[in-house]
Amino acid sequence: MLPSANTYEELCAKFQWDVPEYYNIGVDVCDKWADRDPDREALIFAEEGGDTTSYSFQDLKDLSNKLANLLSSHGVEKGDRVGILLPQAPETAYSHIAIHKLGAISIPLFTLFGEEALEYRLENSGAKVLITNTAGAAKIAQIKPALPELELILNIDGTDHNSIDLHAAMQAHSTSFAPLKTKADDPAIIIYTSGTTGQPKGALHAHRTLLGHLPGVELPHNFFPQEGDRFWTPADWAWIGGLIDVLLPSLHHGVPVVACRFKKFTGEAAFQLLQDQQIRNAFIPPTALKMMRQVENPRARWNYKLRSLGSGGEALGAELIQWGRNTFDLTISEFYGQTECNLVVCTCAEIMEVRPGVTGKPTPGFDVQIIDDAGIPQKAGVMGNIGIRAPAPVMFLEYWKNPQATKNKFTGEFLLTGDKGVKDEDGWIQFVGRDDDVITSSGYRIGPGEIEDCLLKHEAVGMAGVVGKPDKLRTEIVKAYVVLRDGAKPSQQLAKELADFVKQRLAAHEYPREVEFVEALPMTTTGKVIRRELRARAVDEEV
Repeated sequence: MLPSANTYEELCAKFQWDVPEYYNIGVDVCDKWADRDPDREALIFAEEGGDTTSYSFQDLKDLSNKLANLLSSHGVEKGDRVGILLPQAPETAYSHIAIHKLGAISIPLFTLFGEEALEYRLENSGAKVLITNTAGAAKIAQIKPALPELELILNIDGTDHNSIDLHAAMQAHSTSFAPLKTKADDPAIIIYTSGTTGQPKGALHAHRTLLGHLPGVELPHNFFPQEGDRFWTPADWAWIGGLIDVLLPSLHHGVPVVACRFKKFTGEAAFQLLQDQQIRNAFIPPTALKMMRQVENPRARWNYKLRSLGSGGEALGAELIQWGRNTFDLTISEFYGQTECNLVVCTCAEIMEVRPGVTGKPTPGFDVQIIDDAGIPQKAGVMGNIGIRAPAPVMFLEYWKNPQATKNKFTGEFLLTGDKGVKDEDGWIQFVGRDDDVITSSGYRIGPGEIEDCLLKHEAVGMAGVVGKPDKLRTEIVKAYVVLRDGAKPSQQLAKELADFVKQRLAAHEYPREVEFVEALPMTTTGKVIRRELRARAVDEEV
């Protein structure tokens, strides 16, 4: 999508969006290439410590067509929601493709979600089918009575927990399927994003969101794609960073993607994979980069040859950028966005200087401004809200079943990111901080409201306030301040019990790593927890 250019200014002047009226993600990332070059490599599944399996675009077409026919036979049609609760795996990729070719809506779900987190997302979305594995089917079995709209559970591992064997069921279906002719604005994906109050919100994206992502993928990866490119990310495909920053744009360009399920991510394992799979392009979140940085002398131990390395979700400092140059002979490019409107600011070392601590410039095709609360653009040097002018191809359609939250996301002509920033005279945008209470930990954005609600369900908890506490490795950790009910006594054992209570019900990345018992919480006159005071307290603890 990006034209060739020698400078950022030239690139922006030459850039034009090309979004057709009719467009289907599944056809674009799969059938297009299978029809042109069926044997072209699309996906490499590298089992940690095991075999490596390669899939061509024709393989993905055949598998996705069989699955589309299977889903259709169970009544799935345009607009129906289908959940995908799987790690990085071939089934994950061709499930999304099949769902999109049907005109249905895919819902990526994180495998570390607990039963409560899954129940909310599946119930809220009204998912008709879930594609998962045995571990996922076991969780769903515990909450199935609360999900009357969930009619079918397909299991890639077999038939455990009242599920149907996906692969066996697919065998009865044809490899021929006529994809639905969808419009670019038709709904395609719901990705749930954490907010500051209550339950997560489902960001509904249209098929065009993939096209909207392309400039923000191509530029940070030094005019991706190039001959020999091969993409990998440790980011789970359940998140927008793994799914639409890596998997789908790579397949759009006919570039093979490496899928790997690490039992536990380590810097050594990452370097080994870069070497063994000859990876040329990678999106690695800052926390993972920090873990890789702890590995001694990697250049002497592994033979890797990255061409591009992008990172986002948290700011990179000067030391990490310099480590990247020393380790990979390249400059790590940064990018910025959020689930609702992604990859709208970036850097590209080939045509831009890199300023450590400064996020980047607006991605070609986007008007990103620093605005006041009324949506009025501010002068250079004035801190304000980071806003993206609407409409934009990458921008979400709405929050699922939440029109008020959708309305609140916009002011004037701009979508509000919820972040504060400053733009200088040259157009560089610096991220200053969140404008709300969302916690950034290990690249995940975590809503405190859902954790507080979960803690309140424990019999010992009277009130809870959850904030992010600064942490050198993870940026922030989740910390909970808890007021106990009468009769409950604070102890280290109870603190661990509360952390496990959240971990089991929500997700392993959301549990409070610190629990502090307090006599009272700072409250507003209307009874809301004043989290900014708790955040200030958490920051003071680090001093």
